[in-house]
Amino acid sequence: MNTPLKTFIHDLFAQANVAINGSNPWDIQVQDPRFYRRALRGSLGIGESYMDGDWTVESIDALFLRLIQTKIPNSPLMLMNKLLLDFKARLTNLQSRMGSRAIAEAHYDLDYRLYELFLGPWNQYTCCFFDRAESLEAAEVEKLEMVCNKLNLREGERVLDIGCGWGGFARYAASTRGCRVTGISISKEQVAYARDYTCGLPIEIIECDYRDLPARFGSGYFDKAVIIGMIEHVGYKNYRRIFEIAHKALRDGGLFLLHTIGNNCVTRVVDPWIEKYIFRNSMAPAMTQLARALEGLFVVQDWENYGHYYPPTLAHWQRRFEANWPRIAEIETRRPFDERFRRMFNYYFLTCKAGFEAEQLFLWHLVMSKVGCGQAVYPRVNLLEPTS
Repeated sequence: MNTPLKTFIHDLFAQANVAINGSNPWDIQVQDPRFYRRALRGSLGIGESYMDGDWTVESIDALFLRLIQTKIPNSPLMLMNKLLLDFKARLTNLQSRMGSRAIAEAHYDLDYRLYELFLGPWNQYTCCFFDRAESLEAAEVEKLEMVCNKLNLREGERVLDIGCGWGGFARYAASTRGCRVTGISISKEQVAYARDYTCGLPIEIIECDYRDLPARFGSGYFDKAVIIGMIEHVGYKNYRRIFEIAHKALRDGGLFLLHTIGNNCVTRVVDPWIEKYIFRNSMAPAMTQLARALEGLFVVQDWENYGHYYPPTLAHWQRRFEANWPRIAEIETRRPFDERFRRMFNYYFLTCKAGFEAEQLFLWHLVMSKVGCGQAVYPRVNLLEPTS
């Protein structure tokens, strides 16, 4: 029986050519009528409803590609929860020291065995590059080669890795280029894992907030610096501060590479469902937000978009996650890896995949040098081939 609520939801999704209980791979199949009520809560309610099994769909990414392309997520209904988050972000610094700890504890401190079962051997939990690569393993190496070559890394150089994750870049740079790498993270699990993973190499892994770097290292101590997939957790109110810290740490003539997800419009928050279940207190920057924070500090020598490599990266992660689910479910952890967790991670992978396919999100590489250091120092080379 149709009700005004059902009719409203049917008509809303029909704008994106999505039929409720239709026959297309992107059509929503309602399993529990509470879906209609929960959908009124926008993206948060729709995501939670999927996690609880209220609805299914053959292709999550195809569904959300259509929703994004027709701007359904920007409708007043879908924006409701995001506007509340935005108001909170304006009033407070969501990425204070305490706020930064919240994301580390909620996501990155999950049992490392989970990540080992869907990432590649270099533990790259950021976009991998599929220019020539076909496997995730090869794409991780292609991405790491690109970073090393853009920075023109040399043996013996001191490299700062802000937000080092599980130590993949640090290990690669040290083992293939002979660099001395200092990696920092506020995730206790990541630090413990990275220290073991990089043991025996000229690498120091420190549990440290980026705001404490000036007290640990003198000005100009590092030859090169990277932030790979971490600026998304810094927040727009702190961009200037982290770039000032990177500027102070870097010697004159050094290079700084920023690898980040980018947004096609200015925002201060992330999607409400992502905020609650995946990346708390996070956001993807817009070009203007980064540019303003960099002014007077760095010369942007190069700004490239590799967003087209994120859909295959996410697809590989999702397939490996599903293939290894029986092993993941057996991991004993404080947070149960149950069927709701499984649906949550699949939803996360595939809705994000749609965001990149719709070019709502991008993957940017910025290569920068310090202002006032003379000629451009960024080498324009074949970036997939080692420099001589």
